[in-house]
Amino acid sequence: MPQWTILLPQPIAEKALGLLRAQKDFAVLVFSPEEKEKVWEYLPQAHALLVRSSFRVTREVIDRALRLRVICRVGVGLDNIDVEYAKQRNIAVLNTPGGNTTSVAEHTLALLLALAKDLFFYDRKVREGEWRSRYTYRALELSGKTLGLVGFGAIGQEVARLSLGFGMKVLFFDPFVPEGVLQGAQKVSTLSELLSRSDFVSLHIPLTEGTRHLIGREELRLMKPTAFLINVARGAVVDEEALLEALREGWIRGAALDVFEKEPLSGDHPLCSLPNVILTPHVAGLTQESTERVAVQAAEQIIAFFTREGESHEA
Repeated sequence: MPQWTILLPQPIAEKALGLLRAQKDFAVLVFSPEEKEKVWEYLPQAHALLVRSSFRVTREVIDRALRLRVICRVGVGLDNIDVEYAKQRNIAVLNTPGGNTTSVAEHTLALLLALAKDLFFYDRKVREGEWRSRYTYRALELSGKTLGLVGFGAIGQEVARLSLGFGMKVLFFDPFVPEGVLQGAQKVSTLSELLSRSDFVSLHIPLTEGTRHLIGREELRLMKPTAFLINVARGAVVDEEALLEALREGWIRGAALDVFEKEPLSGDHPLCSLPNVILTPHVAGLTQESTERVAVQAAEQIIAFFTREGESHEA
């Protein structure tokens, strides 16, 4: 007879589900994103929640999940979970750091290259029969350009390592990371200095009250008019209204965004009509490899958690 009910409001990789279902003490309930009413119905039975980024674990969800012992985020960011309230309820909150580092860093480099080479402009021109667009000379070399990284955790450091391979100069701003953590990357003391010196600015920080709208009008005004902004962190780290103004008015040359203040982004959002912005649907961490990797890590954490619970219960 299963002792623990594991509730997943969205499916995860089959390999991870196989690990969970192999546990004789687990009853594993998996729902699709459309089955919100069923998730709500089964919440009172759940001892564990495994959630992806789009499912919000609010105070109301936690209050309804009367037996809840642990919440595990399949990924890194915890901004979709009321962590403080979970702690008040003595509910453990886990995540899977490092599981998507390579994927997010590679996506950042893909956006960096697409911006530098103006790939989407040239793609459109070829499709429109404008072969002579090759003489517009819009593309840039990365070698010798300066990349400024806001946030220098695992992902920021991997982006730096890849960028150094292109011959870029790398600056980073992160009050919590010391100078010298990665050879070739230079720490700067202020965000203002990083913004004013960089040809490309890439964001790699969590969303907190302290980082919400960290990049606003004042910060965008500090950037070079030839510079580009990349955001693969969280949408609300950037003030979208200010960014729209910056892109329209030419304060910066362009941007590439994988995350947005409100997701999913609607097709009629003003960003969608701008030619100098690249948009992707919060997919930086969702490669085939990383999706399975973080799901397996989450499943293993849940198994380890309830193994300890069982041992303490028996004692």
